[in-house]
Amino acid sequence: MIHRKPNLRYTGPEMISIIIINYNSKELLEPCIQRILQQTYMDREIIFIDNDSKDGSCPLVKEKFPNITAVCNTENSGYGGAADQGIKLAKGEYIMIMNPDVRLTPDYIEKCIARLEEDQKIAAITGKIYKYDFEKDEPTNQIDTVGLFCFRNRRIIDDGQGLEDNGQFGQEKEVFGVSGACPIYRKESLEDIKVMDEYLDQNFFMYKEDVDLSWRLLLAGWKCLYYPLAVAYHGRGTGVLKRFTNIEVYKNRSQLSKFQKYYSYKNQRLMQLKNETWGTYLADFFPILGKEILVFGYMLLREPSIFKAWFEMVKQIPSTLKKRRIIQKNRKVSSKEMRKWLSGKQSQYLQHEKNPNT
Repeated sequence: MIHRKPNLRYTGPEMISIIIINYNSKELLEPCIQRILQQTYMDREIIFIDNDSKDGSCPLVKEKFPNITAVCNTENSGYGGAADQGIKLAKGEYIMIMNPDVRLTPDYIEKCIARLEEDQKIAAITGKIYKYDFEKDEPTNQIDTVGLFCFRNRRIIDDGQGLEDNGQFGQEKEVFGVSGACPIYRKESLEDIKVMDEYLDQNFFMYKEDVDLSWRLLLAGWKCLYYPLAVAYHGRGTGVLKRFTNIEVYKNRSQLSKFQKYYSYKNQRLMQLKNETWGTYLADFFPILGKEILVFGYMLLREPSIFKAWFEMVKQIPSTLKKRRIIQKNRKVSSKEMRKWLSGKQSQYLQHEKNPNT
């Protein structure tokens, strides 16, 4: 059921639609929304999408914030389903999708949109996102994400995650993609890469949608940008995990739920099947194969339950191949150009941690 109040704001080309996706996060909602209302950027609408929460989230939002649009789903459509609901309702030229565990600084949106206005080819932007410590209810100096980074074997991480900010994150730069914590997208770019009436892939349900979206934007010739002058904080449910090396991935894997492991494994393979070009795949064949062998062996010995993901993945291959044909037909960049984003060997921030003087 949609609870919509009349929107009397200016709905011109610079309006931003802020979509909050919620599932049983009632205790986080009020401070999250208050931070949005305190933003210096005023041309906005707020759309709240609830995925059938059982904790009273929807009644709280309707009572405390009657002037925002509230969608109270009677079933859980996943992150991707909720995001697509919000985008289709949105009136703004810019779209911000955020989780309730994000805390924005007052000028976050204003700074991001000012930068987007300077370059019409920027499709997605993220600021410098720090970890928020909800136990102590205070921000930290530890990085949550400064954009996405892709290794040659197609392992993709939130770059900088788990590192202390000692000044090494101060430079703006184009990145492989932006994390799903609080990205801002240009609506035009989302329309450009929409496939089969889907903005986010509805096969995914949860996890990797932000990575897939970023990959498709790059294939279509758009830019993704890390912009350090805009700052926000994220209380990531899994915690801030260092994932630069295979050893760090192994050590931190126990903090992930079976649910996360299942969907992350399935969606990663579907994403590669859909977006990989033959040129980039052949160029990085051995790193990709090596990773798959390593993952297969690990699952066989330590996590055989994840093999259940194969059943759903196989069922989704036909629709994924159909999407692949559309994506590759509309691709605007060459495999050689894509290698810039897909063939990373080591994050510059890890290098800085090893040698702060570089």
